[in-house]
Amino acid sequence: MRCPFCGHENIRVIDSRPAEENNSIRRRRVCDECGKRFTTYEKVETIPLIVIKKDNNRETYDREKIERGILRACHKRPISAEAINEVVDDVEKEIYELEEREIMSSVIGELIMNKLKDLDPVAYVRFASVYREFKDVNTFMDELKKVLDKN
Repeated sequence: MRCPFCGHENIRVIDSRPAEENNSIRRRRVCDECGKRFTTYEKVETIPLIVIKKDNNRETYDREKIERGILRACHKRPISAEAINEVVDDVEKEIYELEEREIMSSVIGELIMNKLKDLDPVAYVRFASVYREFKDVNTFMDELKKVLDKN
């Protein structure tokens, strides 16, 4: 690293501490040549996750899409915002634990449905009806029977 003031390469770190809710490291540095101080931040570089859609189009992973889908499924249900955030966090954690650079949207959908099944049966059926694209009442009833059989 070079001093941003004089360009000299002999730099010392005089203080390090976590920053941005422990997502980065703040380092206070001093140049041995000119004596000026400056601050740098270190952050882990992440590779963007790509989601492969049903039509094989690819798009970057967007946490907000998961949140919106879950919020729609939980609309007017007795589910706290904290519980919804927990589901989103759990799904996102599972996605990243797969350690893949690309993930099928169907995998994400199944992860969400598994979490919603435990959270609220109505929210689960709502999400499944959109995600699985029920074509008629019979497919909807088949899914309802699965939920009822497990309870």
